Amino acid sequence: MSKDAENGCQWRCVPWSALDRESLYALLKLRSEVFVVEQDCVYQDLDDKDRQSLHCWLERSDAPASAGGEVLAYTRLLPAGISYPDEVSIGRVVTSESVRRDGWGKALMRRSLDEVHAAWPGVPIRISAQQYLEAFYAGFGFTAQGAAYLEDGIPHVAMTRPAGPA
Repeated sequence: MSKDAENGCQWRCVPWSALDRESLYALLKLRSEVFVVEQDCVYQDLDDKDRQSLHCWLERSDAPASAGGEVLAYTRLLPAGISYPDEVSIGRVVTSESVRRDGWGKALMRRSLDEVHAAWPGVPIRISAQQYLEAFYAGFGFTAQGAAYLEDGIPHVAMTRPAGPA
């Protein structure tokens, strides 16, 4: 864990086995609020990959998720062999509507890349990015691979990044 004291926030990145019930609820709540309700997308969020993932999130330190507090941003980091045979994956990238355009999305990606590098050094990364965010991910060294495709009714593009820190 680390604190961003001037903003009253705290980063956490833990495996499934270290998630407490309240934190898990807060993470799933944010994923549902954005991916299902806001984006009006009916899909199977609970896909059996969470148990094999690292879960990284930003929470308000005055009311942590473990105490029923607010999760502001989140990613799910999957080792190679889960979503893609030879690449790590960063997925379920989400920020709360309340903090969008405050720079937390970029901070979330930097933190996620650092965590991937620490957990799986030397392994490249593949993501399935919403197409409108292609330039955002390109800013972190990702490059588009192939044509756009529909995933759950939303245009996406496969993107890869070589191994290494952010």
